[in-house]
Amino acid sequence: MRAALYLNASPRPASSLGHRLAGELLVALRQGHPRLGVLERDLAATPLPPLGADYAEALTRRTPAEAPVFALSERLIGELEASDLLLVNAPLHNFTLPAALKLWLDYVLRIGRTFQSTAEGKRGLLADRPVYLLVGSGGHHRGSRARQPDFLTSYLRHALGTLGLFDLHFCYLEGLVGDPAEVADTLATAREHLSREVPFRHLVNSSIILPE
Repeated sequence: MRAALYLNASPRPASSLGHRLAGELLVALRQGHPRLGVLERDLAATPLPPLGADYAEALTRRTPAEAPVFALSERLIGELEASDLLLVNAPLHNFTLPAALKLWLDYVLRIGRTFQSTAEGKRGLLADRPVYLLVGSGGHHRGSRARQPDFLTSYLRHALGTLGLFDLHFCYLEGLVGDPAEVADTLATAREHLSREVPFRHLVNSSIILPE
C-alpha cells in the first residue's frame, strides 16, 4: 500500500470520537506501511465551495475534463484515484450523511469521468479499493434499540458503487451521547473489530478518553 485518503466530515473534529478513532487507524496503517503517504482532507474545517450554475452547465454540455470549471473536481478525483485505501469519518446527520460529504460526492461523481451511463444503468470507472466508513450517531439506528432510520448506509453504497467502489466496510458507533460506560464499550468493540482487518492489524487496543 502506497497511499491512503482520509475524509473527515464531522463539524466538530476536536470532540468527534469517530475522528479520534480514525487517527488511531491512521497510526496503525503507518506502522504496517512505513512509507505510506496519507492525505487528510477535512471537509468540515475547510469546506468545499457549493456547485454553481457554470458547473451544472458544463456537465450537461459534456465539457472537456481539462476545462477550468472542473479544476476542483479533477483535484478531488485525482486524490481518490491516487489512494489505495479510503477512510471516512461520517456522523449520521438527520438520518443521512453530512452535507459536507454529500458535496464531496457531488464533485467526484461525474458522468463521463468517474462513471458511465449505460443501457443497464450507471457503471463506475474507478478501480475498486477498500473503503472504511466510521459512522457515528448520538442515538441508535440498528437493532432493537433503533429509534431513527438510517438513509446514510444505503445512499453511500449506491453512490460509492456508482464510482466503482464496492469493497465497503461500515463501522457503526452508536449511542455516543449515552452512558459513558456504554460509549467506552462501543469504542472498544469497534477497535477490536477493526484490528481484525488486515490494514489495521497494528491497531492497539487502548482507550479513547471520553470528553467530560
